[in-house]
Amino acid sequence: MKNKIILIGGGGHCKVVIDAIDLSGKFDIYGIVDPALKKDSKVLGVTVIGKDDILPDIFKKVKYAFITVGSIGNCEIRKKIYSNLNKIGFKLPVIAHPKSVIAKDVIANIGEGTFIAAGAIVNPGIVIGKNAIINTKASVDHDCTIGDFVHIAPGVTLSGVVKVGNETHIGTGANIIQCVAIGKNCIIGAGITVRKDMKNGKKNIHNS
Repeated sequence: MKNKIILIGGGGHCKVVIDAIDLSGKFDIYGIVDPALKKDSKVLGVTVIGKDDILPDIFKKVKYAFITVGSIGNCEIRKKIYSNLNKIGFKLPVIAHPKSVIAKDVIANIGEGTFIAAGAIVNPGIVIGKNAIINTKASVDHDCTIGDFVHIAPGVTLSGVVKVGNETHIGTGANIIQCVAIGKNCIIGAGITVRKDMKNGKKNIHNS
């Protein structure tokens, strides 16, 4: 019998996660919690069952949860949800689409609540923090380190030995050259090629 899981957030990213869970066959989705959506509405056939205040009662029946809030400009909401789920006692599994490629040695080095989407390639020697998002067709080369709450958008390429600090957002199709270190809370725009290290909090919206 499969474990039940509750999803937190019913936006576009939720659809991607639902698809990955359905195809992997590892969990039965109990429902979606989202204060912005009408109760009993559906996302890809999964019912919205209420707001965050029902989570303690849900925990009596469901022990697994997953944050399905994607990129919204900052990580504060995801961090707040993560903290709340941990306080209640939920387990946050790693969810990986069955058509992602993850090196064998990396599986034990992925933080709880991380999502790896279809077509993503995660090569050997990589460490990924908690509640990170490695999106569709992102390519992460050997020996990279990805921090907590990092969002890597579709089509991003990280060359070997890149370091990405906590809570950094990397936009669609960006390229990070080998051995570059990206600080915490950085923003890298779509299509940008980063060739130099970035300090904490830096925004890069022009090629440099």
